[in-house]
Amino acid sequence: MRKTWITFCLLACASIAAAQAPEFSYRVVHVYPHDRSAFTEGLEFRAGFLYESTGVNGKSWVRKVRLETGEVLQQINLDSQYFGEGITVFNQQIVQLTYRTEIGFVYDQASLRRLRTFNFTGEGWALANDGSVIYMSDGTPQIRVWDPVTLQERRRVTVHDGSKPVNYVNELECVRGEIYANVWQTDRILRISPADGRVLAWVNLSGLLTVADRAENTDVLNGIAYDVLGDRLFVTGKFWPKLFEIKIVPKTGPRK
Repeated sequence: MRKTWITFCLLACASIAAAQAPEFSYRVVHVYPHDRSAFTEGLEFRAGFLYESTGVNGKSWVRKVRLETGEVLQQINLDSQYFGEGITVFNQQIVQLTYRTEIGFVYDQASLRRLRTFNFTGEGWALANDGSVIYMSDGTPQIRVWDPVTLQERRRVTVHDGSKPVNYVNELECVRGEIYANVWQTDRILRISPADGRVLAWVNLSGLLTVADRAENTDVLNGIAYDVLGDRLFVTGKFWPKLFEIKIVPKTGPRK
């Protein structure tokens, strides 16, 4: 009996270890300027331009930005009662969440003119889309899957690494059939299966912003954008002075 129990424990431990997703690192390809005053909540790349949303009441906006220079080409400000959150661009429209007011906005992509508002329940953190559905995060391990036209919830998936749910899922981006997500208050990105929420890999971005680039108010890593045509991945953070194009590469050394 004792031998059987030991064998079972060893097999169970091995199964759990095998279920843990591998960890990757990064290589910086290019560095671009980023507005240090931007408390970045959402980041998208479309047709050669960045679209960015920010938080903080009274300082929340949506912008169209020239990638190479950081020049602001268009901007719409939110009323001061709204704390802006993530955005996604779908069908020539920009959809934006707010944090705790359970209200979202839809803008015309070309003019940034507000077209309508919509309601949702709970906190709003981030949005992304794969061309068929919109994914929404609320800071929990759950990702909501929305109809892109009605913005009504279809289903949810729970983000998990093995049997362990992953909390604080934040800014989202769809990349080559996967969902990439910042984990709030960390320097790591998740690569998630949209089918079942399984964590496929972790990407450790520690050291991306150097000590010399940090100021007193520099905040956490947040903001992922993907250039589909150019196969380029961009990341930045809240109050960061730089935006990075990176390549994900195998990690050398032990997992941390």
